[in-house]
Amino acid sequence: MILVVSYAGEDHTAAVTDRLEAAGREVARIDVGAFPSLATLSLELDASAEHHVVTTDTGMVDLVRARVAWWRRVRPYQLDDALSEHSERSFALSETAQAVGGMLDALPCTWVNPRAADEAAHRKPYPLSVARQLGIPVPRTLVTNRPEDARSFCEGLGLGRVVFKSLLASWDWRETRLVEAEDMDRLDSVRYAPVIFQEYIPGMDLRVTVVGEQVFAAEIDATATSYPVDMRVVVGESAVRPVQLPTDVHDGLLALMKQLDLVYGAIDLRRDANGQHVFLEVNPAGLWLFAEQLTGLPITAAVADTLMALDVDSRG
Repeated sequence: MILVVSYAGEDHTAAVTDRLEAAGREVARIDVGAFPSLATLSLELDASAEHHVVTTDTGMVDLVRARVAWWRRVRPYQLDDALSEHSERSFALSETAQAVGGMLDALPCTWVNPRAADEAAHRKPYPLSVARQLGIPVPRTLVTNRPEDARSFCEGLGLGRVVFKSLLASWDWRETRLVEAEDMDRLDSVRYAPVIFQEYIPGMDLRVTVVGEQVFAAEIDATATSYPVDMRVVVGESAVRPVQLPTDVHDGLLALMKQLDLVYGAIDLRRDANGQHVFLEVNPAGLWLFAEQLTGLPITAAVADTLMALDVDSRG
């Protein structure tokens, strides 16, 4: 059995699970956001056996049967409305996180991606540091909640040469933006929460999707679009084509994935005017369907095939 941790309506999940089921594989889906109000769990163990039974709107399943699990995308836990006090809700959230997380971590299966590695790689400073240590070019970067450091960084590079973005692109998605003159007047606000500032690298975007040892690269030319700062906003305006990466870039990204302990990752690069590929970030749950649809790169098949291969391997 292949366990898929995601939520209904996530199109990448549907594309892969449809392929798994078409191949005759048993798939169990759980949405951790349904706990504890819309889904139940019962973890029971003794000296001879262990069971992790989850009940959702689609039925009951013992997750111990899973041999491979795909940690795709998750939503926040959903508490019962009967819990109205802040202290009650905080306690319920904490207990739910401990129970659900402990249950999943105890499963005797292979994870894509390993949950701890996936969580670590979502924190932008960490993969940037690992990439730098591996010799992969990275932009000058500052993460700070010190207004004076933010001001010094932005003034040192100059207006139009610094971008800022959110540290985690979750439910409150925000585009990458250039620091403009009016932003300089608001830099004192970084004291409320750390902000990531980076040197802006003009050039060609590349979305590189890595699945195991397979590397799928799509070149996205947003240079002549209405918003070349963030290709995600203007993919529909951009010229997109599949490309082969230089050997050193290809091998460097595989080394990065290995160091981060990731099986899957969507990597964003910028190729500058000198032909240098600069690493911007890796998203362990990044999107790939847009690149697949525009280039024909068989990424969905690669994800499904990887899960099926691991399912077979884990059974010996």
